[in-house]
Amino acid sequence: MIEKSEKIKAVFFDYGGTLDAQGVAWKERFYPLYLQAGLRIEPDTFARAFYASDDSLVAENPRHLNLSQIVHEQVKRVLLHLGTLEKGLENQIASRFLADSFSAIERNKPLLKMLKKRFKLGIISNNYGNLEMICRETGLDTLLDVMVDSNLVGCTKPEPKIFWAGLEALETEPSRAVMVGDSLARDIKGAKALGMKAVWLDGTGNNPSGRQWAGACCVISDLKRLLPLLGL
Repeated sequence: MIEKSEKIKAVFFDYGGTLDAQGVAWKERFYPLYLQAGLRIEPDTFARAFYASDDSLVAENPRHLNLSQIVHEQVKRVLLHLGTLEKGLENQIASRFLADSFSAIERNKPLLKMLKKRFKLGIISNNYGNLEMICRETGLDTLLDVMVDSNLVGCTKPEPKIFWAGLEALETEPSRAVMVGDSLARDIKGAKALGMKAVWLDGTGNNPSGRQWAGACCVISDLKRLLPLLGL
């Protein structure tokens, strides 16, 4: 159980890799889908294409795009960078990714509903500026009290400012808040630096050095294991 969990007032989640997956970030989720689509891409080549697509979307701040639209746009730009832009490939990869995302979100909604009875809830996410549209399409918006998008705040996790945006919106001091995320560098270290409680969602279990560092925080392999940590 998180120490003095009865004093916790707010629980924040990362979005990508946490609420839409089982502790696996977008890049790592996407790569196998490109391989399954028949593309032979080395990991480093894919990473460069993925980050080029990612950076261009961040620069454009497409706050009007929902999850379905942003995923298709992300895939289209990766394929363009790779020189293999085909509508059939885009639809195949994006559709599979979206199906997995919507499925994971639906599985996590009962958990969020339980938590909402006792805590204020929020998302703090490194995003493209369209987090609100994503939450609206997926129905997460009805379960949240605040949605903090890095592209709108003007900084990314682990910078303190983005965590403070969530804390101040919910009128919560760091010691009474929990951050749940799949990234040690961004979610966990950033939150702990402010004095927040932190829970690392380690979906792969393939990071022994990370687990050693994370000994100072709670580590879970499934979001359902968050409930007993919070005394539920």
